[in-house]
Amino acid sequence: MAINYSFGLPLKHNFAEYIYYQGLFLPHEIDRILSFWDDSKTIEATVSGKGKPDEELRKSSVMFIDHIPENEWIYKKLADLAMHCNNERYWFDLLGFHQELQLTRYSEGDFFDWHLDFGAGEISARKLSMTIQLSDPDEYEGGDLQFMINQKVVSAPREKGTIIIFPSFIIHRVTPITKGTRQSIVGWVSGPPYR
Repeated sequence: MAINYSFGLPLKHNFAEYIYYQGLFLPHEIDRILSFWDDSKTIEATVSGKGKPDEELRKSSVMFIDHIPENEWIYKKLADLAMHCNNERYWFDLLGFHQELQLTRYSEGDFFDWHLDFGAGEISARKLSMTIQLSDPDEYEGGDLQFMINQKVVSAPREKGTIIIFPSFIIHRVTPITKGTRQSIVGWVSGPPYR
């Protein structure tokens, strides 16, 4: 079940597989984030724990948004929203971002097949995953963020600026891009081990 929130509505305290928010980032802030893209700082995306690309599971380009004072506004907005969401829905023990935010670009043919953001090793502390849509839906075809919920495939909203938050143990994928380019921020809020 997906829940859409506009700020100021009453709180609802029950689990949802994913929740989406709109209106946190203004258009000029999204443009500012998109201007961070620097081809000289990009790498081919890898799969956690492998350290090298696995083009059968994932193909895209990424760079990281340095957690430095001039970027603190992005980290603060997303951390505050994650805490708000967590207090409404999940009540996980959270500590904050333990990894830098990832700026991701999917070009034609790029994808990320079914996976979890939570697992053994370096990703074992991830509790909440966040995806922030930075591209207009008409700038690309394919590239849907999808969740597997009760053996049904459900697509998340594509509107520019939409922030999708979900527990890191929910299975999801990004379908192949068939035309254009999709850009997003991906981040993970971490915490102590589940107990």
